[in-house]
Amino acid sequence: MAGEATSWQKEQISRAYVHALASQGGYTVGEWNVDKDGVDVTLRDRGLMVDFQLKCTQSPRVIRGGYSFDLDVETYDKLRSTERSAPGHLVLLVVPPNLELWVTQHSDSVVLACHGYWACLHGRDSAASRATTAISLPEEQQLSVKSMRGMFDMARSILLSGSARVN
Repeated sequence: MAGEATSWQKEQISRAYVHALASQGGYTVGEWNVDKDGVDVTLRDRGLMVDFQLKCTQSPRVIRGGYSFDLDVETYDKLRSTERSAPGHLVLLVVPPNLELWVTQHSDSVVLACHGYWACLHGRDSAASRATTAISLPEEQQLSVKSMRGMFDMARSILLSGSARVN
């Protein structure tokens, strides 16, 4: 099973990672059958929502202080739109190159050998390119239960202020 994983395997490990964190935080996860709006999953917490576009890579592009991911402009535009009921986020999951190392099962635990990073795209400027745009995902924006709480706080702030852009 070593080698490059298929897109569906990357999608499934990304969903499992988000589900595990969201469950720990007490958030519900809604999944979409069709990725028409650039959203794979929506997290909910007491009426607040945040949208995630999930991406997964075995060979991340490392930049100073984090990672960079080329997102297609069509999806970028959907996620950056201020005419959304939930702020759009890119979530990048970094997994080991060897598929067999992604999940390790022990008698008392299951370990996911991956780490995720996020970037809020809500209210960002238009992309300079027509095909893709590089999104920076800083190391300090690691996806965690704590960062999810911050995303809900930002969603609340956007909802209450009507702000087009919150950073």
